[in-house]
Amino acid sequence: MTAAVVVTGLGVAAPNGLGARDYWSATRVGKSGIGPLTRFDATPYPAKLAGEIRGFTAAEHLPSRLMPQTDQVTRLSLVAADWALADAGVDPADLPAFDMGVITASSAGGFEFSQNELKNLWSKGGEYVSAYQSFAWFYAVNTGQISIRNGMKGPSGVVVTDQAGGLDAVAQARRQIRKGTSLVVAGAVDALLCSWGWVGLHTSGRLSTEQEPGRAYLPFDDRAAGHVPGEGGALLILEAADSARARGAEVYGEIAGYAATFDGREPGLRKAVELALADAGLAASDVDVVFADGAAEPELDAIEARALVEVFGERGVPVTAPKTMTGRLYAGGAALDLATAFLAMREGVIPPTVHTDPADRYGLDLVVSQPRAAEVRTALVLARGHGGFNSAMVVRS
Repeated sequence: MTAAVVVTGLGVAAPNGLGARDYWSATRVGKSGIGPLTRFDATPYPAKLAGEIRGFTAAEHLPSRLMPQTDQVTRLSLVAADWALADAGVDPADLPAFDMGVITASSAGGFEFSQNELKNLWSKGGEYVSAYQSFAWFYAVNTGQISIRNGMKGPSGVVVTDQAGGLDAVAQARRQIRKGTSLVVAGAVDALLCSWGWVGLHTSGRLSTEQEPGRAYLPFDDRAAGHVPGEGGALLILEAADSARARGAEVYGEIAGYAATFDGREPGLRKAVELALADAGLAASDVDVVFADGAAEPELDAIEARALVEVFGERGVPVTAPKTMTGRLYAGGAALDLATAFLAMREGVIPPTVHTDPADRYGLDLVVSQPRAAEVRTALVLARGHGGFNSAMVVRS
């Protein structure tokens, strides 16, 4: 089947805003959530900045029984799913359990929970390790907990492709809806801001060690020297267009095209873009904005810029990387970009790439400093995962 699949709800948890409305109010005007890491003492580490979610108290949103068995990432995911369902006007209790699914992406699972339990193991002994450790660390834990909380027993799963995962999970959800599932919660939230996770993130060699937030994460800039990590992401409600219209749902837009490639001898990002456009039945000239992956690593920025110039022409399409306000959220990053694209369509505003002074050699029309008013009917979202994953998704109003 090739039935149209649409997005009817958004749930956002980001360093610069909790909930889609607060996040968009900050992002559209360039308000950053990047600052010194406070979750633990980061002074011994080279990187000291992060996109940290502040003001989130899980106990205000979730029952107390869930607190001992969940990590920060799962708590954020459960609340984001609640917000997305409410935004879509959906009460899961009103739908057949096997007509609803959950597909999320993850890059690490519940790292902070695992860190605490391993600390108990090393310092006190095995009898002090929580039984919940058996699943709280797992990549699929967010999918499982969301499905249990909402009674969703339809096709479900998890995708592990690092930053590309947010798009890959939504693409998997689109496939399931085309096969007949009525509704799927899809997207990703990641949270790795604990000392164990911080050590792991440093092994990539791609973290910025700049200590001034305004100079730390600068994609497509000659000063680019790595990215700032962050936590958060977005979950989306996907439905078949016909059934969404039948129940009178307000629709953000359509998941129109998708493709994924893997880098072998040559970077496959351009091929992913071309295949996603073909899947959507659109030409490059139909795209109104590109949400870039924005690695802020010179070689990777050059690869992405070259792919965009080859497809769209030099300065042929507006490009933005609003993740400069949140940091890279790993699996959650692309899902958040996807939500941002739908919000940009709704308001007719392209959010800026903050702090960046784009280098002319990249040949990009990068939206910087201030938001740009524009009619946004079609957007291309790009994401790359560490190790060679490339994903591209086309969405339209």
